[in-house]
Amino acid sequence: MSDRLSVLKTYKLYVGGKFPRSESGRVYEVQDGKGNWLANAPQSSRKDGRDAVVAARKAFGGWSGATAYNRGQVLYRVAEMLEGRREQFVREVAEAEGLSKSKAAAVVDAAIDRWVWYAGWTDKIGQVVGGANPVAGPFFNLSTPEPTGVVAVVAPQESSFLGLVSVIAPVVATGSTVVVIASEKSPLPALSLGEVLATSDVPGGVVNILSGRAAEIAPSLAAHQDVNGIDLTGADTALAKELEIAAADNLKRVRRPQPVEDFTADPGTDRLTTFLETKTVWHPTGSLGASGSAY
Repeated sequence: MSDRLSVLKTYKLYVGGKFPRSESGRVYEVQDGKGNWLANAPQSSRKDGRDAVVAARKAFGGWSGATAYNRGQVLYRVAEMLEGRREQFVREVAEAEGLSKSKAAAVVDAAIDRWVWYAGWTDKIGQVVGGANPVAGPFFNLSTPEPTGVVAVVAPQESSFLGLVSVIAPVVATGSTVVVIASEKSPLPALSLGEVLATSDVPGGVVNILSGRAAEIAPSLAAHQDVNGIDLTGADTALAKELEIAAADNLKRVRRPQPVEDFTADPGTDRLTTFLETKTVWHPTGSLGASGSAY
C-alpha cells in the first residue's frame, strides 16, 4: 500500500495566456455521470468575461496578421501536443461524458484529427471563398476573406471535447480570436486544453477558456461592443433567443444552435466561413494608372 497523499489538481481559467482563478473567487463541483466528485472548477463572473474579451482583442492584430500558412503550423502544433497528452484526455473525457475507455479514446482521436483538419484548411479557405470577379470595365475586381474579429462561443454541453474543438478550431484557423464558455457540467477537458494551448505556439489571448454558467456569463458577452460574433451552439432555446437579441445591438454575426449537431461527421467548410468577412478590391488596368481602391 502507498503512503502518498493524493495530489488533487486545481483547475483554473485560461485567459490571455495565463491561468487566473475566477475574479469572484467562486468554484463549483464537477461530478461524473454517477454523481462522484471529480474536481472544483472556477465559476467565471462577467468580469472574467470582460477580461477575456480584452485579451482576445489585444491578440487579434498579431493573429489575424500572421500568414495563413503560419496559422496552420501553429494549429498542427496543438495537435502534436494533444497527441502527447492523449491518455490524460481519454481519462477526462471518459469521466466527463460517462464513456468507456475505448469510446473516450475514439472521441479524443477524433478531436486531434479535427485540429489537423482545420490546420490544413488555413491556407486553402481563401481560394474556396475568394477569387476574381468579372466586371464590365477596365478593372480587376478581387474578393478575399478576412477574419471577423473577437468571437464568443457557447461550447456544446454534451460533447465536452470533440464538440469544443469543433467550435474553437475553425474560428482561430481563419484568423479570429475566441472567448469560449466551456460545457457547464463537463468543463474539465476544456480547462486542460488551456494547459495544452499555453505550452504550444498559440499566442496568449487567441483562445480564452471560461468555465461556469453560460446563463450568467454569455449575456454580457453577447452585448459587449468589442465582440464581433457569437456562436450559440451550446445555448438552450431560451438563452439563445436572449443572446441573439443582445447581439443585434452592434450587428454581431450570429451562428444559431442547430436542432441536431453531429460532431463526428465530416465538418466541411461551414464553420470556417461563418466568421469571415469579404473584402473586395477594385484595381484599374491599362491606362488608368496603378492606384487602386477598396470597398
